Amino acid sequence: MEVEGSSKKMIATQEEMVKAKVPLAYRDQCAHLLIPLNKCRQAEFYLPWKCEAERHVYEKCEYELVMERMLQMQKIREQEANAKSKQPQGIPLIPKIANA
Repeated sequence: MEVEGSSKKMIATQEEMVKAKVPLAYRDQCAHLLIPLNKCRQAEFYLPWKCEAERHVYEKCEYELVMERMLQMQKIREQEANAKSKQPQGIPLIPKIANA
């Protein structure tokens, strides 16, 4: 399953995410990494020095998604700025004379 506008594919299925009780807000292209991270966290009683490798991989995935979205938004803003600059700006101060 591929998400529109993203280079990463969804690896975890809806059934897997429901079974792992992944909240809706976290069901993105990195959810397949969150499932084992949450299992590790529960097994280790959420100790902050445990599951560091899993957390690092998950946070790196999320960071890459954010950076990808930022680049896409920057491209959109540049396209809008280019389109805006090509349009005539307001009313001209010196009117064009017909047939001159």
